[in-house]
Amino acid sequence: MEQQTVKLTALSSKGGCGCKIGPADLGQVVRSLPPAKPNPNLLVGLDTSDDAGVYKLNDELAIVQTVDFFTPIVDDPYSFGQIAAANAISDIYAMGGTPLTALNIVAFPITTLDKQILAEIMRGAADKAAEAGVTIVGGHSIDDKEPKFGMAVTGVVHPEQVRTNTGAKLGDKLILTKPIGVGIMTTSLKNNQLSEQEIDRVTKVMSALNRQAAEIMSKYTVHACTDVTGFGLLGHLLEMAKGSKAEFSVHRDRVPVLPRTRELAELGFVPGGTKNNYNHIKADVVFPEELDQLDQWILCDAVTSGGLLIAVAADEAEQLLEQFVHAGIEAALIGEVIGEGQGRIYVS
Repeated sequence: MEQQTVKLTALSSKGGCGCKIGPADLGQVVRSLPPAKPNPNLLVGLDTSDDAGVYKLNDELAIVQTVDFFTPIVDDPYSFGQIAAANAISDIYAMGGTPLTALNIVAFPITTLDKQILAEIMRGAADKAAEAGVTIVGGHSIDDKEPKFGMAVTGVVHPEQVRTNTGAKLGDKLILTKPIGVGIMTTSLKNNQLSEQEIDRVTKVMSALNRQAAEIMSKYTVHACTDVTGFGLLGHLLEMAKGSKAEFSVHRDRVPVLPRTRELAELGFVPGGTKNNYNHIKADVVFPEELDQLDQWILCDAVTSGGLLIAVAADEAEQLLEQFVHAGIEAALIGEVIGEGQGRIYVS
């Protein structure tokens, strides 16, 4: 049977970035919940807005758990599956863990779309999981008018080797391992503004695993780590700064940005999630006067399956960056930890 031709992104009511619920709204919901009963084995929970939960099983082993899913952000079903899998698995890498198993999470209009489309989504995810050494052990599906796909992933880590988004120290250098601009690019894709080469470029960025970057950084003195996703670069930086009780400096001209991001932003293809991110962080970020609204939005752009954001000891930063670049990773040293505080970012 010939596969039905369909523009997957047109089936998404949100489109573009596949954004999370905004940080301000989500924070309000979480703060309204009763505090969890203390558990000495829970090493990482809700307190620090980290990438995954970590639960200690014994002195040598802890499990790392995460879940992520979203609506289509590219039209090719196979690529969508790959991106969704890479995005979900990334949280395990950010925590310093090794991913082991995954459960598929599926919502799909099974009576109105060709079943082969869903098969391709799941095939893409399975291939990416295999690349990561992850075994898919099952999942859950529902019939829904809007396609959604993702994974719940479980990994392992030594309890003393957990990396969190807190702990950045004065003098640390900040390294980012993938370019930003993904939200603007995928919103532009939905509006038929990208060439085939540009679609291929942004798809490769999103579908690339953070596995190699995580393996390389494991040999260095990393004090804090997170992956850049829906809250954007400055959103995740701010979580790290607040959690570390530190102040950060970011050099905007060093931040890697996908080609044509600024041009497409000028044409109006800035997703709502990106603007929400900006509104959430603007009180805690000092921008230079010459940086206009579009460039501020770009630094807050909602990312899907972004790179690792790493706070590494200053005397090891150049060597780590060199090793990233030698491995073909699009990494850049974008800033540093400049002081102690309650969490503030200075953009220069």
